[in-house]
Amino acid sequence: MPGFDLGLPPRTAGLTHVIDKGLGPRGWEDVLEVSGHLIDVVKLGWGTSYVTKSLERKLAVLKDKPVVIGGTFFEVVYVKDRLEEYKLWLTGLGLTHVEISDGTVDIPRDRKLELIADFAGDFTVLSEVGSKDSSVEYGVDEWTRWLREELDAGAWKVITEAREGGTAGIFDAGGGMRTELIGEIAAAVGVANVIFEAPSKAAQAWFVKQFGPEVNLGNIPPEEVIPLETLRLGLRGDTLKEILLK
Repeated sequence: MPGFDLGLPPRTAGLTHVIDKGLGPRGWEDVLEVSGHLIDVVKLGWGTSYVTKSLERKLAVLKDKPVVIGGTFFEVVYVKDRLEEYKLWLTGLGLTHVEISDGTVDIPRDRKLELIADFAGDFTVLSEVGSKDSSVEYGVDEWTRWLREELDAGAWKVITEAREGGTAGIFDAGGGMRTELIGEIAAAVGVANVIFEAPSKAAQAWFVKQFGPEVNLGNIPPEEVIPLETLRLGLRGDTLKEILLK
């Protein structure tokens, strides 16, 4: 059956960074069949990769996608002083990307930048800024300085923390978005350099309306990839006027 063409221009930029909480190989086969063309990065959330049975089978299904293990697991590795072993494990799994964060564990600032530079020699680094503690709210100057420093240290993209529930980092404890902060980050660092974690539909719609359909969005559940793309293209009421009718 021929497709129906609305004449919409194809989207050529804007990353969709998907969080995996334990989906199996067959589950991923289904996801990739219907929305794989819309997925740019897959993150195996926090320490889920460590307890996942048949991890290699799962990664084989995802072989055509950049896969990164959650930054919280990196923090555990840092605390355990197993960084070199971690590199070998990632390489053995065939992973080319790594996430470096300090959202739970206090890593001295200079040390974090050293780690980003070190891992960037062998991997594509996604570094995350922001605390997972909802009571900690960094100021604009801290956010923008740290994000720029991490890009300068060798990070491919910097991620703004929000947690998978949108309750920390660029969100407040009640789930409200710190919109002024986000605007300052975008202006200072450049939208193309940042992956904004946006786990809820309301947040995704706000980012698309604020920065356009090519904004990089992260922590997207697999089942929300297609709904997000409809927001990006203006095929949902939340963004139809802003995207299609300008």
